Amino acid sequence: MRYISDLKENEHIVDHYLCKQKQSQKTRAGKTYYALKLQDRTGAIDAKVWELTSDIQNFEEGDVVKIDANVQSYNNELQIKINKLRKSTEGEYSDTDYIPVTEKDIEAMFAQLTGMIKSIENKFVKTLLENIILKDETRMQLLKTHSAAKHMHHSCKGGLLEHTVSIAEICDFMCGRYRHINRDILMAGALLHDIGKLYELSPLPQNDYTDDGQMLGHIIIGLELVAIEIQKIPGFPHQLGSLIKHLIISHHGEYEYGSPKLPSTPEAMLLHYADNMDAKLKTFEEVLDKDNTPGPWAGYQKALARYIRKSEFE
Repeated sequence: MRYISDLKENEHIVDHYLCKQKQSQKTRAGKTYYALKLQDRTGAIDAKVWELTSDIQNFEEGDVVKIDANVQSYNNELQIKINKLRKSTEGEYSDTDYIPVTEKDIEAMFAQLTGMIKSIENKFVKTLLENIILKDETRMQLLKTHSAAKHMHHSCKGGLLEHTVSIAEICDFMCGRYRHINRDILMAGALLHDIGKLYELSPLPQNDYTDDGQMLGHIIIGLELVAIEIQKIPGFPHQLGSLIKHLIISHHGEYEYGSPKLPSTPEAMLLHYADNMDAKLKTFEEVLDKDNTPGPWAGYQKALARYIRKSEFE
């Protein structure tokens, strides 16, 4: 299989890819075309079907399709121009080729996460984390395999676990540098802030928004989940619960980014910056990993709203 990460400009390809997105659009002249997002385990790429002829057979989002196409460059990014397309048939492809996977060891990351939970001193916080993450077998397996996003950072199998562990590491490192920070509360927020994504997004390879994901979003889903689990723990202090829930609903940091509340505690502020830093730097990493343009600049990246420069110098 010719993986997306290996594609080169002016290359002709005949291969199978997962159709992640399909949109019917019109040119300025009113001509209908398809704008697609194709994916394999190494990444995703934009594709266009300009001529809707008999060579373009019926297909839908979520289908694996066989394409005859050319690789082109547009705005310093590779893009595929599709000449022929049909649905792939069973036996022509392997599902494992279309699910991107974290480069990190999933079981090792989960063991690290388990160790973080064991390090919690407050019995109520530790019980909450154990009940949500370690004692629910279905949820535990979801956390090991789930993506952290539909398109952005950590959009891969194990991506949510990688993101969660990374943020918890950052928070644990930083909390000792500042006064007035309760480590147990901070670590609870770090480990639970995106727990709602388990139900906001469907499992890979679809990795699309569920009904609850569209209508509620992971912040509200996570808040409700934590609130329910707190109620199951006898004697859980009300204010402690509120402090943890505040981290979940404020971790996006600003109203325009979807936070119902702004960070009002030092733990919430630290979690927000850790989350933002990990997401942004992972996006940089993913952009530079896929970049094959000559010279020090990787072009304009819509996800970051800026031009990206490689750290090259003479």
